[in-house]
Amino acid sequence: MLPARTLLIQRVYKAKKPWPPDFSLLSQKHQFRLERRYRRRMKLKFARPRLMKTIKLAQGVIISTVVLWGLFINNWGERGNKPVQPLRDWVSDLRKSFWSTPSRPELSKQPRNPSSPGSI
Repeated sequence: MLPARTLLIQRVYKAKKPWPPDFSLLSQKHQFRLERRYRRRMKLKFARPRLMKTIKLAQGVIISTVVLWGLFINNWGERGNKPVQPLRDWVSDLRKSFWSTPSRPELSKQPRNPSSPGSI
C-alpha cells in the first residue's frame, strides 16, 4: 500500500520537460547547451578533491625521492657526477655514520690519585 501512495504523490507533480530529451528534435545550439550543462554537473558530482590532493602529493614525493636518489645515492660510475661529488661524499659519510655506532671515548689509564693524607 505504501508504494502505491508514493507513486500517486510523484505523479501529482509532473516534470516540466521530459528527460532525457529527444536530441533529434532539438537544435544544435540547444543540444550543445544541454551537453555543456550535463558535463558541468557530472564534473561537480564526480569531483574527488581529497583523492586528487593525495595523488598530487604522492606524485611529488615519488618524483623528489627519485631525483634525490639519483643525485646523492645512486652510483653512476664515471659518467658526469663531478658537480655534485662533494655533496655525494657528504651524504655518503652521513649515511655511514647514521648506520654505525659511535666509538666509545678512550678512558685514561692513569689511576686517580687519592687525596693527600694530610688534607681532609
